[in-house]
Amino acid sequence: MKQILTALTIAASFIASGASAFDSADWQKLLDTNECVECDLSGSNLRETSLRVANLMRANLSRADLIGADLGGASLWEANLSMADLIGAKLFRTNLRGANLSRANLSRANLSMTNLSGADLSGATLWEADLTKVIMNGAILCNTTMPDGSVIYSGC
Repeated sequence: MKQILTALTIAASFIASGASAFDSADWQKLLDTNECVECDLSGSNLRETSLRVANLMRANLSRADLIGADLGGASLWEANLSMADLIGAKLFRTNLRGANLSRANLSRANLSMTNLSGADLSGATLWEADLTKVIMNGAILCNTTMPDGSVIYSGC
């Protein structure tokens, strides 16, 4: 039942936004299998959608609206989330290793216990984000706004 509700939510968001930037076959694959490896979902409206434990490795989610989305436990390894809107997103225990999060808005997002090793957070906003037990080995934090509002210039 939950999977059907998720599919309906994604479909309604897709129709309401008039989005056509991403590949509809990739969108259908995500609905059917909760997996979309190396797919194009750029510019998609996935606001408040549940994609828990989805496999989105190397997916293109640049400029995607993921406000309030639940991506807890998802694999976004080497995914492109540049300029994505992730305000209030649930990214608890998500694998974002090597992901491109440049200029992404992660304000008030829950990133606790997330793997951000090697991720590019250049110009990203993490204002009021939960970074409890986050792994950030080798992450690029060039001009990155941290949870307390300070800006870090590491890796510029």
